[in-house]
Amino acid sequence: MEKKTQLEVAGNAALVVVDVQKGFEDPFWGRRNNPEAEANIAALLDAWQGTGRPVVFVRHDSPAGSRSPLRVGHEGNDFKDFVEERRGKGAGPEVLVTKSVNSAFYGEPGLDGWLKGAGVRQIVIAGIQTNMCNETTARMGGNLGYDVLFPLDAMHTFDLAGPFGWTATADELTRATAVSLHGGRFARVVTTEDVVAAAR
Repeated sequence: MEKKTQLEVAGNAALVVVDVQKGFEDPFWGRRNNPEAEANIAALLDAWQGTGRPVVFVRHDSPAGSRSPLRVGHEGNDFKDFVEERRGKGAGPEVLVTKSVNSAFYGEPGLDGWLKGAGVRQIVIAGIQTNMCNETTARMGGNLGYDVLFPLDAMHTFDLAGPFGWTATADELTRATAVSLHGGRFARVVTTEDVVAAAR
């Protein structure tokens, strides 16, 4: 049996909380998975803010004139209450990054510059959606040289239809993301429990 290696979380590792917005509660998206996602995201936020580590809050701003539940000026653009209540409460540095594409690295202010300015080399990604903005941010983070931790139980996604009549459930998409990121060495797929334990 393979021995489990102890997870290490850097003293200045940044928690990147992606798109935890009210608009993702809209039936528009379909069936979701992982009902424990929000509790695990909250646990990560509490651990990060309690230890003074940096937190990045990422918000997806869809165009105001679109039909997206995440559009600017619509209540769905707001962070979910448990995230909004924690903003500004940490002992460490915090930043709000707004974006209109999948990767948090293509937002304002520039995430890569902010992280490098703070000397951060390790990031932990949590939020919504697993196989969309979270995966895209993780891939780009890995390409930019960051040590990326991806706590799979601190995120969720939705069932999805693709080409050729193919469909995939939220759980199938989650597994595919985990295998691609971990197997491809873009990120290390881990659990919230292990990350929180290592952070404390």
